[in-house]
Amino acid sequence: MASRTALVTGASTGIGYATAIALSSAGFTVYAGARRLEKMEPLKQHGITVLPLDVTSEESMMSAVAIVEAAHGRIDVLVNNAGYGSYGSLEEVPLAEGRRQFDVNVMGLARMTQLVIPGMRRARSGRIINVTSIGGKIYEPLGAWYHGTKFAVEGMSDSLRLELKPHGIDVVIIEPSGTDSEWGALAGEGLLMASGSGPYREQAHIVAAALASTSGTGHVLSTPAKVVAGTIARAATAKRPRTRYPVGRGAWSVLAMRRILPDRAFDAVFWNFYRRLAG
Repeated sequence: MASRTALVTGASTGIGYATAIALSSAGFTVYAGARRLEKMEPLKQHGITVLPLDVTSEESMMSAVAIVEAAHGRIDVLVNNAGYGSYGSLEEVPLAEGRRQFDVNVMGLARMTQLVIPGMRRARSGRIINVTSIGGKIYEPLGAWYHGTKFAVEGMSDSLRLELKPHGIDVVIIEPSGTDSEWGALAGEGLLMASGSGPYREQAHIVAAALASTSGTGHVLSTPAKVVAGTIARAATAKRPRTRYPVGRGAWSVLAMRRILPDRAFDAVFWNFYRRLAG
């Protein structure tokens, strides 16, 4: 296990940061990548190598993969975790922001995957772990761009799993609920900037409050990032990993409700729940 290598994207905070530590503890040689190098400095204490990595930059992605492969021959596990949540009404969010959301959450993930596949194919082994969200199965008002990216990653991952199976490469999807990171609060702030004072302002304030309830330790829907990281480590080390790992408070129940309820019934239940969260 000590000779196996893992590259984690979006490792400066939250799930990515905790995943780098969890994989290192599991015996991997870990490379952690993100734009904010200073945020990753403490990871060095765990024997983790930090790399500058911007998943919207071809040069940055190629450089990160090349560094790992030059040192170890290939990457055994890629954790595609980099991403953010862009919220706001479809009417009001500029198309440029919508494109950026897809560039980070989908195209960056796809390009990182393209770059590691050749080495995995040659070795006839490897594991690609894509961090989506329960948001890849459910939806929220004012979240069209974000949920669009997560639905896209779910479909892409399923296709890729079949595509790469003959080459000995596993593809795994991680579906977290809200975590105790800054993600929800930042998404809510962006939502209010985009739609907090226009025709969608009432919805915007309700959804922003609900998003904030998933950020920070102790909130009703908040799950420690290390719990998600532990699940990713299990997916990375399992002899035969599951195709999907829902994880976090409420993840299983929300996904079960989505499967069982008709669309309009789910709409009503979910929206009423958000109104209660918002107080």
